Amino acid sequence: MAVSVEVSPVAGGSDLKRFVDLPFRLHANHPLWVPPLKLERYLFLNRRMNAYFTHGEAEYFLARRDGRVVGRVSAQVNHAFNEQHDTRWGWFGFLEFEDDAEALAALLDAAEQWLRAKGCERMVGPADFSMNDESGILVEGFEIAPMIRQPWHPPYYQRLIEQVGMTKAMDLLMWKLEVTERDKVMPVIWELADKAQSEHGIRVRPMERRHLRKEMDAFAEVYNSAWAKNWDFVPFSKKDLDAYAQELHLVYDRNWFMIAEREDTGEVVGMAITIPDVNEVLAKMKGRLLPLGWWHFLNKARIMTRVRVGFLGVKPEYQHTGIAAKLYQMHFDAAEARPQKGGEMGWILETNTPMNRGMEAMGGTVVKRYRVYERVFDGAAAQTPAA
Repeated sequence: MAVSVEVSPVAGGSDLKRFVDLPFRLHANHPLWVPPLKLERYLFLNRRMNAYFTHGEAEYFLARRDGRVVGRVSAQVNHAFNEQHDTRWGWFGFLEFEDDAEALAALLDAAEQWLRAKGCERMVGPADFSMNDESGILVEGFEIAPMIRQPWHPPYYQRLIEQVGMTKAMDLLMWKLEVTERDKVMPVIWELADKAQSEHGIRVRPMERRHLRKEMDAFAEVYNSAWAKNWDFVPFSKKDLDAYAQELHLVYDRNWFMIAEREDTGEVVGMAITIPDVNEVLAKMKGRLLPLGWWHFLNKARIMTRVRVGFLGVKPEYQHTGIAAKLYQMHFDAAEARPQKGGEMGWILETNTPMNRGMEAMGGTVVKRYRVYERVFDGAAAQTPAA
């Protein structure tokens, strides 16, 4: 007779270690899984260190069968999201589990109970605190290595999460672009790019590393305007930007960090942050700085051959001026000059028709699909932010 599953909140350092270690045990033998740096994971989960906890709260859970950890999950309430969208959503994240439907169901039930007690009406996820961190369950692209801030899951994750009754909320798309495929780009893209400066007076410049925190204010100005109507949108707070600027210093490359601004007034009208794929480095570090992980990190510039276009946006009132096309063009130019010859853009919401059409025009192809799931609690009214 099978021993039933018990789920309990993480209590103390030994439980937190089990929470962090679980994916290493589940996926360590798979060649495509990239182990995170354990020290970074501890800091990220620390309620005093992570800026998320200035506007959100969370609980961490472990599932055990006969004392053995078989799964983990977080439950969290992002108050900034709910205030922005006038909703009462709760989220779950950090989802890892053995091929065990009972364990998964017990984890999600525990997350639901915690969120109900916080007054939430539905549960959405997975998202590791926010949708700008690792999000979704991989449903297409199992054969491709994940890039920075992308999860990798075995196929049974999708099968079991749907088996236990979670339903699709949204798909997130990753588009592949290669500099060697420049001939696949529709000619209109280059025509629009040329007109951005000549007809509209828009220039694109690199972000400056020594003023990176100030540049992040410009980034947020565009982000909070261009992404405002997105399904997952939460505006960046000052503390969010403080933390994000510190992270970006570790992967900064002036060739890939871009600001678009008006030549006459200096107004920031667009931006792009593209990150060399540090996952290529983390794969060699195997989750640790010692004994040789630090050496791989110091030599990251020689190791990273791919990039992830994480953010590329234009203020709505300037989206007719060819700025996006100019930013695309400069990415191709950078790839011709740098060791990184291509990569992926996204994720992009499946409902974001303009961006997805833009990727098609650039000759891109969808190579990965991540799915966000939801569960509407009994008696709750359906509330969906704008897509």
